[in-house]
Amino acid sequence: MISQKVTIKNPTGLHLGPAGTLCKDAMLFRSQITFRFQNTTANAKSVLSVLKSVLSVLGACVKSGDEIELICNGEDEQEAMDFLVKEINSGLGE
Repeated sequence: MISQKVTIKNPTGLHLGPAGTLCKDAMLFRSQITFRFQNTTANAKSVLSVLKSVLSVLGACVKSGDEIELICNGEDEQEAMDFLVKEINSGLGE
């Protein structure tokens, strides 16, 4: 298991569009992938989990410059982490 903190860089912060992108990207890997912000943890591969978490996170106003923690656990965890950090750093499609 590996984890890494990463800063949300897209200008509008973490909302439904970037959350969908994160979920789609996480589905590319076999590892279990979760993310944590404050007291909220979500399975990044589950649209429902991501949406539920994002709704909670939206209430906490995750904005550009805020930090989340990615956690990857499995056979391709390093590849998953590298890819997801790159995607988050590039703005998750925005």
